Amino acid sequence: MAVLNEEQEMLRDMAREWTKNEHPVGAWRKVRDAGEPFDAEAWGEMGEMGWAGIIIPEEHGGTDFGWLSLGLVIEELGKSLAASPLIASALAASAIVLGGSDEQKSEYLPRFATGDLIGTLAFDEGPRHTGLSVGTSVHDGRLTGTKAFVHEASRADLFVVLAQDGVYLVEKGKGVTLSKRSMADMRDHAEVDFNDAPAHKLAGGGSDLAQKILDRARVLTAAEMLGMCQAVFDTTLDYLKQRVQFNQVLSTFQALQHRMADLYTELEMTRSAVEGGLQAIDSGFAVTEAAALAKTRANEALHLISREGVQLHGGMGMTDEYDVGFYLKRARVLEASWGSSGHLRDLYATLKSY
Repeated sequence: MAVLNEEQEMLRDMAREWTKNEHPVGAWRKVRDAGEPFDAEAWGEMGEMGWAGIIIPEEHGGTDFGWLSLGLVIEELGKSLAASPLIASALAASAIVLGGSDEQKSEYLPRFATGDLIGTLAFDEGPRHTGLSVGTSVHDGRLTGTKAFVHEASRADLFVVLAQDGVYLVEKGKGVTLSKRSMADMRDHAEVDFNDAPAHKLAGGGSDLAQKILDRARVLTAAEMLGMCQAVFDTTLDYLKQRVQFNQVLSTFQALQHRMADLYTELEMTRSAVEGGLQAIDSGFAVTEAAALAKTRANEALHLISREGVQLHGGMGMTDEYDVGFYLKRARVLEASWGSSGHLRDLYATLKSY
């Protein structure tokens, strides 16, 4: 496990207490049943606690606590399936931190830091993530293209859009049309069509700006998945300790003990990879490799743990009464976001071949 400083421990404990007491899985059920993308009141509380500004520099209203600190918060939110635009907005803000002009930073970052502005990434154009090759084009400051799967799109005020010649900022409004997508996790996703939408290029991050943004998207998504892994593991272990079959508590069966031991190993290996990815971003060392490794480990661990969690709950694991099924559905969407395991293994092998 990563060695945390006092501020990071306090931030993690605050997030853990808040999600446990104020935003458990039951809160996600209410959001789902209401048909809302997220709880606006809860998002306001996150802004007040400073979570929206963790990776934003102090001169623009943030705390600049770093990516490991943000990852600790995201992990806790993942445990309770908290629906919020925190990841999407943090990634949009990071794009401006990395590549925005002084004017763009002054205009957008203070609003991101308070949570008043919600942003998201609009990168992928096909049914699956294929990297940075896109067809979206820009002519005379007008952007045209369609992005297939955009997270937290319905409430986003600002889109960070990948085009053929770089990364652009597009505000919601003229030339931007959203079509809601119904996904297995029942969260906020949309196809976004840009038709001659006014766009402003992020030019300060160099030619590798898009890759830097994508690395951060992979690691933060992996942090959410790590939290989900931990929650499913803990929930399943508690169930096995309480459920009685054949006049015996399930946890006393050696075969089930072995399965849980295997899942614990997967969980801890994933934690190491995810924390390594967050620390790589903070240090700036081998970020793309660390991001690919973190997301691959999170993909495979969550796929296994969510599947085993449902199976070990028996038939009841598939019912809406039990929370474990929600994690499996969310897992399948996140596994496909920003790169499948196969795509990321190929990327990692290519990077290591040089």
